Amino acid sequence: MDFFSWPPVAALIDFAYRVVTALSEGVEPFAGAASGLVAVAVLTVLVRTLLLPVGVSQVRAEYTRRRLAPKIAELQRRHGHDRELLARKTMELYQDERTSPFAGMLPLLAQIPVVTLVYAVFTHANIAGHPNALLGESVLGAPLGTSFVALTGLGSSVWPAITVYIGVLALIAVVTTVSRRVLALPRPEGTPAPTGVVRALSFLPYVTVVFAAFVPLAAAVYILTTTAWTVVERFVLRRVLDPDRRGTQPSTSH
Repeated sequence: MDFFSWPPVAALIDFAYRVVTALSEGVEPFAGAASGLVAVAVLTVLVRTLLLPVGVSQVRAEYTRRRLAPKIAELQRRHGHDRELLARKTMELYQDERTSPFAGMLPLLAQIPVVTLVYAVFTHANIAGHPNALLGESVLGAPLGTSFVALTGLGSSVWPAITVYIGVLALIAVVTTVSRRVLALPRPEGTPAPTGVVRALSFLPYVTVVFAAFVPLAAAVYILTTTAWTVVERFVLRRVLDPDRRGTQPSTSH
């Protein structure tokens, strides 16, 4: 059985289709032929705006992990020979601080259903028994329902449409690089520099570029927009919630 044809999921896809269609019609007067693409970007902004409180909790979790990093490094130094004891002591530390090593992962998890819905909307010819008009949307000949990988298999007919895909993938790579280099928190004193597997995992966000090459252009635009939003959101929230900055501000109470 097709998961997307399951009635509850099909109803969600139909709802997402109607939202994107309404947004596309709303922006068409100024977006023109790119209305479908702009509608996906607007949808992304709406979703991320709703998730802003979760973004706040994510940034707070970052600062908490940074504050606890020297203590965790000390636990690793003292109990590194006993992995079971180290794990127990680490969890006790998080419990005492009323936090979790997984705090802040909710924004990513919350977006997975949205990306899945956008993917489904632009890969089904029929939705809830009616034709999918969004599959006819394109930008410079680049169909919103076709992936970069699928387009490259069409031979000489890919130009100039493929430039749109290349541009989107390149922008995702640029934004990912900015995210890694500009938004990386300073390493706390007393903690070792990342090496080996940990250092290799820092390049994991670039997998997003590969993933975006295999999904429809509309989903790739969602990924680009949400990645750019994350950079701006994290940049602003870190300055607003930075405990060092907040602690050095003069008190206004009397």
